[in-house]
Amino acid sequence: MGGERAQWLPAGRIGRPHGLDGSFRVTRPRPELLAKGVTLRVGDREAVIERRAGTDQSPILRVAGISTPEQVKDARGTDLLCSRSDAPELPEGKWWPEDLAGLEVRDGELPVGRVRRMVALPSCEVLEVERDGAQDLVVPMVADAIRSIDVDAGHVDVNLRFIGEDGPDGD
Repeated sequence: MGGERAQWLPAGRIGRPHGLDGSFRVTRPRPELLAKGVTLRVGDREAVIERRAGTDQSPILRVAGISTPEQVKDARGTDLLCSRSDAPELPEGKWWPEDLAGLEVRDGELPVGRVRRMVALPSCEVLEVERDGAQDLVVPMVADAIRSIDVDAGHVDVNLRFIGEDGPDGD
C-alpha cells in the first residue's frame, strides 16, 4: 500500500469567478497546497498559481491559462490537484488523508478492517474503518485510540478496548 501513493493531492475545486481577470474562488480548499507559484493539474493540463488572495477558508486564485470569467465558468467544478513534489513536508504524526485510505487496521495481531477515509470533525480527526460482517467503526485519531500508523507497511494499530469494542483478549 505504502509505495502506491498518488502523485497528485486534491487541493480544491474551481468555484465561481471573482473579478474580470480569470480569478476564481476555490471550493473544498486545502490551503497548505495552494501557494503562489505552485503548479496545479487543472483538468488535463498543468497551470501555475499566479495570484493567491482571500483567506484560507475562502481562497481566491488566478492560474495560468484562465484569464476570463467565461473560462472560469466553463471550468467551474474542475478539481485542482497539487503535485506531491510541491506539497509541504508534513510534521511527524501527520498524514495526507489519501495516504491512510485502504490501510489495514488491526488491534495487535487481530484484524479489524480497512480505513475507508479520514474525516475532520470539529473535535478531532477520525478514521472510518470498514469491517467485514460487523458494523463500521469510527476511530478517533488520538494516542489512546491509535497506537501506531505505518503508511509504508500499510497498517494502523488501534486499541479496540479504548473505543469500547472487544479487544484481542476478549475484554
